[in-house]
Amino acid sequence: MMICFSPIVADAGNLNVSAHFLVDRDGTVYRLLKETWMARHVIGLNYYSIGIENVGGAGGVDNMTPQQIEANAKLVRYLVKKYPTIKYLIGHYEYTRMEQTPFWMEKDSTYRTVKTDPSKAFMQAVRAWVSDIRPEPAPSLR
Repeated sequence: MMICFSPIVADAGNLNVSAHFLVDRDGTVYRLLKETWMARHVIGLNYYSIGIENVGGAGGVDNMTPQQIEANAKLVRYLVKKYPTIKYLIGHYEYTRMEQTPFWMEKDSTYRTVKTDPSKAFMQAVRAWVSDIRPEPAPSLR
């Protein structure tokens, strides 16, 4: 199992997307789906991931708030405690690095998009807050 971060999907068109949690600019966390339900959140990893969206960060802009970083870290701690099998903590921009893992399940080999969210700085900040519980980054980042 893993946790995958992404800001809100803008201009998604007819794309049907969902996430388990949404973190607002003030750090308020909203549960959108039960974690035990599959969300259509990240290509290839939907069957094994818990999706967290954040308000902001669209278009590669690094504008997440300190409240969001703290709220995301607390949410990760909660999820890792509730689901001890969680092993990875990745940002959307890292999703293709999971292709050679047992977690990858994408039947359409051409279905890939370029992701830039959330920023590397955001992921580094959240990982720093949870470094003592050691969720791993995507495999090629080690």
